Amino acid sequence: MKVLLFGPPGAGKGTQAKIVAKKLEIPHISTGDLLRKTIRTGSKLGLQIKELLDKGEFVTDEMINSLVKETLLEYESFILDGYPRTLQQAEFLKKIFDEKNKKIDAAIFIDAPLDMLLKRITNRRVCPVCGRVYNLISHPPKKECICDDDGTQLVHRDDDKEDVVKERYNIYLERTAPVIEFYKKNYKIFTVDGSQDIEDVTKELFNILKGVSSNDNN
Repeated sequence: MKVLLFGPPGAGKGTQAKIVAKKLEIPHISTGDLLRKTIRTGSKLGLQIKELLDKGEFVTDEMINSLVKETLLEYESFILDGYPRTLQQAEFLKKIFDEKNKKIDAAIFIDAPLDMLLKRITNRRVCPVCGRVYNLISHPPKKECICDDDGTQLVHRDDDKEDVVKERYNIYLERTAPVIEFYKKNYKIFTVDGSQDIEDVTKELFNILKGVSSNDNN
């Protein structure tokens, strides 16, 4: 099964993608993880990506399309988190799948209001060593600002700070409307309220995927 999860920053895509991937035993592909992995290489591309993210901007379509294509074609099943974010990315994804005679089984849009997104993201902290993500409100570490797993001081990433989050959200709103319209025309798109409790969002997602799977088997 090939599933797309998209929505504004902080809507819960990553959390839900991990849950779904584990349950369905399929790879979870996060564009955020792909970008951070590239940044850690210290390559020219990685430095360019870091500069854009630090300013609250999205990376170019060409950059992210190249990373996604290289990864997606390795798998028959996956859940893709955080892509596509622009019409050009959506068209690119459709093109590479049409060329391989493959299709997206479900495109799911997880939405949430800005005030909730700000609360979630600005309270996020990350372990720079193991990559574990915490939230100071909903999922705090046992010891303040210290990773439970390896005792490393947690960091507040630049792209998780309020001014950057607001800028990313505004850019997202500007770009996301054409993407939603594209999926309405080319696929059946589903919308889930990401402001609900995690368990309720998960339940909705599995109901959607169960319905999609049933239709494919008919």
